[in-house]
Amino acid sequence: QVQLVESGGGLVQAGGSLRLSCAASGSTFSTFSIRGMAWYRHAPGKQRELVAFISSDRSTTYTDSVKGRFTISRDNAKNTVYLQMNSLKPEDTAVYYCNCVPPISASWGQGTQVTVSS
Repeated sequence: QVQLVESGGGLVQAGGSLRLSCAASGSTFSTFSIRGMAWYRHAPGKQRELVAFISSDRSTTYTDSVKGRFTISRDNAKNTVYLQMNSLKPEDTAVYYCNCVPPISASWGQGTQVTVSS
């Protein structure tokens, strides 16, 4: 069974911070350490977008709207990916998911809701 379990979301005021976690398990992720992983988000009325990516060698890329505010990291010993989100804005409100790049359709988790109030 393949699982991606996201956690850490919540309700925060603008300017606040959250740290999201994504734990990967199952046969697909037995090679977690060599997989590029990403955080995606899906806001109401918008398409899902890739927010941050971390490669197997820990190089990172970010969508322009979160550069300088979000930091993606990984702990291969724990098969876990993190997203540190600082200086949150109302437009960051969305359900956040993790997955590979390109995403494995059967592996989408439930996501974690992030709501930023103004």
